Amino acid sequence: MRTCFIGALGPFELVGRARAEHWKRVSDLAFIQPVPVPVPHVYLPISNSTPNHRPLWPVSPSSLWPSPAPSSPLLPSPTPPTAPATQSAAAEAESKSALGAFAADVSAAATINVNVYFHVVARSNSASDGYVSATQIDNQVKVMNDNYAASGFQFTKAGADWTINTNWASDGAELAMKKSLRKGTYKDLNIYFMYAIGGNLGYCYFPTSAATGSNDFYLDGCSILYSTAPGGSETNYNLGKTVTHEVGHWMGLFHTFQGNSCTGSGDSIADTPQQLSASSGCPTGRDSCPNAAGLDPIHNYMDYSIDSCYESFTAGQNTRMLSMWNTYRA
Repeated sequence: MRTCFIGALGPFELVGRARAEHWKRVSDLAFIQPVPVPVPHVYLPISNSTPNHRPLWPVSPSSLWPSPAPSSPLLPSPTPPTAPATQSAAAEAESKSALGAFAADVSAAATINVNVYFHVVARSNSASDGYVSATQIDNQVKVMNDNYAASGFQFTKAGADWTINTNWASDGAELAMKKSLRKGTYKDLNIYFMYAIGGNLGYCYFPTSAATGSNDFYLDGCSILYSTAPGGSETNYNLGKTVTHEVGHWMGLFHTFQGNSCTGSGDSIADTPQQLSASSGCPTGRDSCPNAAGLDPIHNYMDYSIDSCYESFTAGQNTRMLSMWNTYRA
């Protein structure tokens, strides 16, 4: 029952499950304090220029709010700080659909195809230096289509390229890198597999009203730690579901524990139970808000559980994604 968008909503939230994620501002790549995530994130207006991150567990709450940038090792994905534009977009979308005003029946709607451009940015052609193979990319697409099968979205690999650049591989000069590598329009998803992302598993930007050619337009997309790709070396996070989680942010979803409160609006999704804090591992029966209905949604892709624990999105999340798509990307 929470909403965390990198688009135009409001407070930035570093999104990432038991991984390390963080938000950056297009201007200074500074982390915005995440709303409800136990990772480095700051509350700021959500905008396309601020990404949602997912940190690697375990990590202390205090270490989840690094500024200006994350320096700790893999932490649970934090809520990425979004620029005012992104926050506005999310907030705007939120009001437009009022999370229900947009009565779209996802099951009845035609499946939406999303073209995906993959960019592998490594230090060398060695797997230990961030290299992701073509086979892993194909398997990643399969994971995405399986995880989003009930949401009304499907993904098609539109292209893949490999770049050897030690600076870019460690998330240096993000804007310059993306201006050089980004492909397609605002409705096309760009995924960057990288050697290192400041100790995070990945981060992604919320949808917003980005003008073609603007910094928000180029920054749009998801940066993913290479070892989380299917068959990667990141224990507990190598089934390809970090991408599933981050793309959820790209589609306009917040963490299920958005706001870290048992009484607040959370992620603004009616069918996700209140959740006080992010999950770690796969804690069956966890109930961080015992006075609220339902157990913690540990199997939801927008929590911080490990890959093997992730199972689904809710109907409300599917509707939110469709609404955000029609508002900002269609």
